[in-house]
Amino acid sequence: MNKFFSFIAGLMSGSLVGASAVLLLTPTSGEQLRADVKARWEQVLQEARQARDTTRREKELQFERMKESGKF
Repeated sequence: MNKFFSFIAGLMSGSLVGASAVLLLTPTSGEQLRADVKARWEQVLQEARQARDTTRREKELQFERMKESGKF
């Protein structure tokens, strides 16, 4: 479990360093960059919500099947 948390910490640190480097080295204007980042963030949030909803529906269906079969 400790390796997992170390991996996650390294992943997050690397992501922050990478994002910082991109922001500092990008050739676009600040206003355009903010608009692009906001649009991308909204897209990521929408995809995450869709994944959450899909997973929730699948799990609810599995739960209903388990209740009907008497395994729960």
